[in-house]
Amino acid sequence: MLMIPDFFQIVMIGLMVLLPIALIYKKAGFNPVWAALVFLPGFGLLLIFLQLAFLPWPNHKVTDRN
Repeated sequence: MLMIPDFFQIVMIGLMVLLPIALIYKKAGFNPVWAALVFLPGFGLLLIFLQLAFLPWPNHKVTDRN
């Protein structure tokens, strides 16, 4: 049986992680809704970090110096 206080603890910890990650996504130029991946059990944070590490950031300006 799911205990209500345990559920609220899970939600509160999830929100404490979700909000900073949403701000990081917004500043990087991605859609902050991707931060909802944090609620995937087990590998949600891994997917977030891999996406931020290996995808080109939309707001990154590439300068061509010849």
